Amino acid sequence: MKAVILAAGVGSRLGRPFPKCMSLLPDGEQILGRQIRLFREAGIREIIVVVGFKKSLIMEEFPSIFYKYNPFFYITNTSKSLLHALEHLDDDVLWANGDVVFDREVVEAVVAQPGNVVAVDRKRCGAEEVKYRADGHGRLLEISKQVDRAHGEAVGVNRVSREDLPALVRSLTACQDDDYFEKGIEDCLGLGVAFQVLDISAHRCIEVDFDEDLREARRMFGAESSRSVQPLPSEFVRSELRGSHSGLELMRRELSLAASVA
Repeated sequence: MKAVILAAGVGSRLGRPFPKCMSLLPDGEQILGRQIRLFREAGIREIIVVVGFKKSLIMEEFPSIFYKYNPFFYITNTSKSLLHALEHLDDDVLWANGDVVFDREVVEAVVAQPGNVVAVDRKRCGAEEVKYRADGHGRLLEISKQVDRAHGEAVGVNRVSREDLPALVRSLTACQDDDYFEKGIEDCLGLGVAFQVLDISAHRCIEVDFDEDLREARRMFGAESSRSVQPLPSEFVRSELRGSHSGLELMRRELSLAASVA
């Protein structure tokens, strides 16, 4: 099995001058670093990160993994970033959005589940969350931001089998540039390719899109840290981080600021 992490986007809604996958958690570990560590601990040795925005920051921070560059990251969405990673692979693939913070058990459950898998959280969803609907046997029926009578959120951690990988690649190829990869999954469903939903509601998992999401992620995963770091008001962070700092310096400074007001 191989792992793919999608980390090409600008992350404009979070408002940081560096890729949001490099945002720091309370123990000083970055979101991407945590994902890489958990994938390796689950036995996945080949990890491919799709990069775009400020790619050199990511590649210099994590030099021991593989990379695919999406040169059109500023005009394409996750369907094309995932396509860049999958089009030359021939294996079972676990893939995740690079802005999702999750428990070890989420990875272990997806790795252990055979076939095609979409990890889900049975909860009430907002307009911006990717939603899903499944039948009584856990077979995925719909997945998008526009699902009516949704059963919960598709959390952005998924798996495709080697046998069905070519079908997913064809569906992603047919997607529009601005489509999310979930459109490729939906097209696969229409072709008769089955995906099972995997309920991970008992475990911690959060996607970081906005500043309040990052604050919540730091609160949720703060117990793992040996020190307590309180979230900072977004306006305080932005005012303190203005200046001609490098991306890595800004990340370290943000954590230092958080610790200083704890």
